Amino acid sequence: MIKNIALIPARGGSKGIPKKNLIQIYGKPMISYVINACLESLVNETWVSTDDEEIKKVSIAHGSKVIDRPENFSLDDSPSEEALLHFADNIYFDNLVFVQPTSPLVLSSDINKCIKMMSKYDSVFSAYFEHWLPRWEKDTQPIGWSVENRPMRQDVDGNYVENGAIYITTRKNLLNSKLRYSGKIGIYEMPQYRSFQVDTLEDLDLIRSIMKRNDNFC
Repeated sequence: MIKNIALIPARGGSKGIPKKNLIQIYGKPMISYVINACLESLVNETWVSTDDEEIKKVSIAHGSKVIDRPENFSLDDSPSEEALLHFADNIYFDNLVFVQPTSPLVLSSDINKCIKMMSKYDSVFSAYFEHWLPRWEKDTQPIGWSVENRPMRQDVDGNYVENGAIYITTRKNLLNSKLRYSGKIGIYEMPQYRSFQVDTLEDLDLIRSIMKRNDNFC
């Protein structure tokens, strides 16, 4: 039987919003929404990797296991891969389901669909589809189009944009590549309105507004 384990990396430090992972959203710490989505999904175990004692206590209280994240892997410039590899060195799994604590709009059904895609792929990540829009460089130069021949939106292919919510990869691929995705990569499409992450107070207001209008969260 394939062992799918969810890992939620949650540092204590945050410059934009202090203690961001524990900020209250409708009476619950933000990380609890992601923990609950994992617990209600097909994963066999749910873990939080953290360097923070308060996050540790809150995570355990909401049903997650916890692995202590070393300080040298918990710096502002520490990539998430360091936490993933540290986890792989200590806990066995077949597939690692990496879920961001700053994506409280993720649902257990999203996680389940990503896990099921792993029968066809080596890695899977979540994204939303973005239709083409004219984009500009800072020096007002068009990116990939010309003002003399501005294309119609329907005539230009759109793109998938990583929403940072879910990444799944196999143990073998993680250890070999040291990356969150490698090999044959699949994309799981989430709706854009549930693809927002909390990085600023404005993001937090938006997340609260979306949750208020959605029975899945409130």
